[in-house]
Amino acid sequence: MTPKQLVKLSNAIGITAIILLVYWVFTFIIIQVFGLKVFRENMTETFYLSVLGILALMIGSLIINVMFNLTRIAETKNNDANNAKSNKKTYLILFIIFPIIGMILFGGDYLTSNKKEKMLIKSAKSILEKNENNSSKLVNYEFSEKYINETSNILEIYSETDKNFPSVNLLVKDSINGSPVYLGFNQSNFEKLNDTIEPNKKEYLYKTTQEEREYLDKVFSGKSEELRYSNHDGDYELFYPYKKGKKTIVLYFSEYVRYGKLGS
Repeated sequence: MTPKQLVKLSNAIGITAIILLVYWVFTFIIIQVFGLKVFRENMTETFYLSVLGILALMIGSLIINVMFNLTRIAETKNNDANNAKSNKKTYLILFIIFPIIGMILFGGDYLTSNKKEKMLIKSAKSILEKNENNSSKLVNYEFSEKYINETSNILEIYSETDKNFPSVNLLVKDSINGSPVYLGFNQSNFEKLNDTIEPNKKEYLYKTTQEEREYLDKVFSGKSEELRYSNHDGDYELFYPYKKGKKTIVLYFSEYVRYGKLGS
């Protein structure tokens, strides 16, 4: 291979590497700014490490150009005109790729969120429908050590059974000194109890936002039985109401994931 061919090849590699680096930086910015969760852990880490390979290509092509110290010979005016038209088409194609990348990333994040929503709903149904006896225990709320222990044990069993089981709180409506409040119980509540001390409602207060309180008010007042699902920057939340007779409880699932669900 002649020096001229080597320089031509290195130029092609360098330009390709620069274009790939620009797309990589654009993709990285979109993912970080919008908190998108698209690919699984292995694919995400491979994607991030690929920049090292791109930089290696750029540095290698630069070294070849410096070693041979050659420049491209100017072509004829006609060829320049033809090249200008060709370049415009190339630039247009390269520009169109940006919105395509954006669509792929947002589409992947949507699919990840959709998979997570289905998984959370499936977990909620499993808790409430797989064992009718346990469901009756959960929905028959009364603030007592017995209820707290039974609820904690039921949730712990499901947590140990399913490796994909996320954090879950069982929410109920109660009151403290005449003021309506929401209490939350989970699989770790058993550790809070002491045989010599009666449980205190204040220790189980569940903090909510204004929007969440409005939603829970509708559910516990019987005005709504809708699920409430939301996600933001890897935080996935699901409020799953369950009603039996005149009694209502809400399972609140929350989980944070660093990576998406697409890929191998």
